[in-house]
Amino acid sequence: MSGYLSRSSLSAYRSVAAHTGVDAADPHRLVTMLMDGALERVASARGAMDHGDVEAKGRLIQRAVAIVDELRASLNEKAGGQIATNLADLYDYCTRQLVRANAENRPEMLEEVGNLLREIRSAWIQIPAAR
Repeated sequence: MSGYLSRSSLSAYRSVAAHTGVDAADPHRLVTMLMDGALERVASARGAMDHGDVEAKGRLIQRAVAIVDELRASLNEKAGGQIATNLADLYDYCTRQLVRANAENRPEMLEEVGNLLREIRSAWIQIPAAR
């Protein structure tokens, strides 16, 4: 086994690395990580859709929905005002589009959600993290 990791070892390593990254991240970075995770799952779901892998497509879309829901739950609408309210509405729209994309097997809906999340992410990383 020298020179490579077994599949279970690699999985354990990834889990530890992911948890370490989350534990060390500030709230600004955590939101960025959530957005990256959602984008990754949407892109992977698109690949699964293109290859006819219904099970993987459904699982990946379900995970993307869970991440978008977490992003929505992290909003503080009282402190964030209209911007937070608009983001909540946009996240809700993304969730509905993901569910429809899964049910109707529509890759263009996944593309739309990916584009929206990339725009939100781009704006988010322009905001300096609180120190």
